[in-house]
Formats: sequence, C-alpha cells, structure tokens
Amino acid sequence: MQQQRLQQRLNPQNVALGRLLEMSVPELEDEIRREIDDNPALEANETADNGNENSEFGESAEELQRADYADDDDMPTYISRASNRSADDTVYDAASLAPDDGDSMFEALMGRLENETALSDSDRRIAEHIIGNLDDNGYLTRPLASIADDIVLAEGFEPQPDDMRRVFASIRALDPAGIGAVDLRDCLLLQLQRLEPSVQSRTAYEIIADNFDLFSKRHFDRLQSQLEINREDLGEALDLIRTLNPKPASALDIGHSADRARHISPDLALDYDNESGRFTISLLGNIPNLSIEKSFAADDTSISENTPQNSAARQRQRQAFAFIKRKREDAASFIRLIEMRGQTLLEITQAIVELQKAFFISGDKADIKPMILRDVAAKTGLDLSVISRAAAGKYILTYHGIYPLKLFFNERPDADADVSTHEILEVISSLIEDEDHRSPLSDRELCEALSAKGYDIARRTVAKYRERLGLPVARLRKQF
Repeated sequence: MQQQRLQQRLNPQNVALGRLLEMSVPELEDEIRREIDDNPALEANETADNGNENSEFGESAEELQRADYADDDDMPTYISRASNRSADDTVYDAASLAPDDGDSMFEALMGRLENETALSDSDRRIAEHIIGNLDDNGYLTRPLASIADDIVLAEGFEPQPDDMRRVFASIRALDPAGIGAVDLRDCLLLQLQRLEPSVQSRTAYEIIADNFDLFSKRHFDRLQSQLEINREDLGEALDLIRTLNPKPASALDIGHSADRARHISPDLALDYDNESGRFTISLLGNIPNLSIEKSFAADDTSISENTPQNSAARQRQRQAFAFIKRKREDAASFIRLIEMRGQTLLEITQAIVELQKAFFISGDKADIKPMILRDVAAKTGLDLSVISRAAAGKYILTYHGIYPLKLFFNERPDADADVSTHEILEVISSLIEDEDHRSPLSDRELCEALSAKGYDIARRTVAKYRERLGLPVARLRKQF
C-alpha cells in the first residue's frame, strides 16, 4: 500500500545562515577568526568591507558622518566612538577607553582584610573562598557550610565552623558597610549599626530590625502606630533609611573590566541626512574581506597535469586534490553565508527604518508605530523565522542613541487601535512620574487618565503595561 507523506527538510545552508544571523558582532568576529584558523583555504584581506550597500559612494555611515565636521573635535562623541572601536571593544562610553587600573572586588576586599586583620594561612584561604562567593552587590547568598565544603575539596583541609564565622565577621566589618550581608535587611542593619547613636538612627534600626515587613510594603500608618511615634519622627527615620546603599559593592573603587562584557556592541549604524531626507544604513564590526587563498583557488586540472605513474603516489594526489576541493568549497560557502547574513540584516533594517521613519527622525518613542514580523516580511519577502532570528539581540546605533531592533516590534493594544504599545507605555510612565507620591494613582485612575487623553484601554491592560515598566502597584509607590 502506497502512502504519501509531506516532509519538510531544512537546507544545511539555511541552518548555517540561521546560526550566523543569531550572532552578535563580537560573536561573528570570533566565528570568522575560528574559521580562518581552521580552514587554510580561507584568508582575510587587509581592508574590511562591512557590506554597506545603501551608501551611494561605498563609504560607511561613520565616514559619511565624519565628513560633515571640520575636525574630530567638532564631531559628536557617539560617531567617533563607533568608528574607532577595535575588534575587542564592546563599550561605547569613555570609561571603557581608559586604562582599567582598578582592582576587582575580590582584590579590593582581600587587600583591605589583610591590612586590617592578622590572618593565618588557613584564615586567608577561608577568606578567599567567602569573598569569592560574594555577588555583584556584595551579598553572600550561599551558606557558610556550603563554602566550607568547597574548601575541603579545593584546599584539602576542613575549616572549623567557629573559624568560618570569625573570618566572615571580619569581612562584614570591612568598608563599605553592608559588605557580606546575606540579604537587603541585613545589609541595611549593618550600615545602621555604624551610624552615630541618635533618635533617628535608633528608630530606623527598629524599623528594619523588627518591622521590615511593614516597611517593605509601605504600610506607614501601621508602622507609625506600631512604633508609637509621631509622623515627623517617622519621616526623619525613613529619610535616614533612604540614604543607605542597598548595593554596597558599588561603593568600592574597582575596575570596570568586569562590567565591560555587559555593555552593548551595536550591529548596525544609521545616518540621516536632513536635507535629502535619506537614511544610510551600514553594518558595524571589524568584518574583513574574505577570499579563497591563492594556492587553493587553482583548478584541479592545472594541478594534476603531471599525474604520477606510481599508484601510491596517485592515491596521495587524489587525496590531496579532494582535501583542496573540500576546503575550497567550505571557504566559498562560508564567504557566501557571511555576505548573505550582511545583506539579510541590511534588508530587514531597511524595512524597519521605512516602517518606523517617524521615530528615527524624532527619537521619541511615542512615534514608534505598531509593527509586527509580518509587516517586515511583506517588505522583504523573508520568512518570519529569519526576521525573528536576525532581529534578536541586534542593536542599531542612531543619532538619538542605541536601540535593540526588537524594540520596534510591537502590537496594537487592541485590533482597532492605531497606537503602539510603546506610546501607551510612555504615557503611563509620564502619568506615574507626575503623580502625587503621597497618593499614587491606582490602575483604575490610570485607566481613567488614559481615557481622558484619548486612549481607550481596559484596566487589566493598564496593569499589564505598568508591570512591563517595572512599576509596582499604587500602595507600593506611596511615599511618606
């Protein structure tokens, strides 16, 4: 019995292109370096070509922008930073270009501990493990018993619980106050303990130590009743608490190298000519011109004019020819994929810029219009999955700043609305920013305020957008 089945097979080249599309600029640069190292048939030329096919004269966006200024001193910093970045630069702020001569948090705390405390060899090894487990805020979120187990495995000795607690107490006594805290409440208490005794500091300590739940939920009336104090004393204590640092590690004078990886490397640059109204898009990154290495580019027939008579020699020659052919084909395929990646990114970005032209001119997020993947697909003819992969994790450098491409994909609040979610988010953010902080707007009141501005949105949708902005409910936004 014959059966018909419909099977979808993925072309290996499409799979490889999808993987390259998902890569950021630094990842692509690393991939090219690895491919050049692995394939002797592939070589990089001296000059880089970022595939800017939208520039009339073949110049990059940065070169076009630089030409508008008499000298580099007159040029906006965002242009010079983008055009001067090296393959390893991932930061677009001046601090990233300065020498990283600061210590890491580990080095800074170990140095202070050794200066202030007489440490035995075992104490030092305990301290190294405890400090090594502090998070970026300076908190210790792992139990000392677990760290002791690590020491047994790594150092070959079993620290006593009393020694662990003693060394940990020495770390918690270091500056800045709050280092070594196990949570936010503990962090605030460590800082309050070091303040000069006063009515305000004692009240603040009692609030955090005994009434932290009421404080964190902003039940100020109940807190005042619980403490049996007047409104003025409570206000002064709360003001004191607000001066404390919930992230004590930020006060350390440490280098910025650890933060460098978290900064953004734009994948594309956009330039706008006010006079002509023309946009110029270019790819960023030190992407070299790739070509086939000369010794691999020769045709097999020209290499094999003198065929050896010896069968073993002929076998070795066939193997050599097969190797050369395979590497040449792999190199040619990789070059095509890099070109296709660049062209695909440019086509998608061009479509996004055309659909969101108003925003790229003004820089106002309220001008971002509703746009979904299908809108870009209609302009480019590309598959939805290709567009989604290409846009994921990609950033574009504009005159107004650096933005993720995903920012411009947004649906309408409802099918009949002609505004984008970004516009609604901007209005909600503005309403909450201007509200009376002693009597914040509820979701129902936000809904009514939006309706008064012409945005007919359900209260449930307002709550969803408020949460997307990372803003708590009205009760938690209330200030005393």
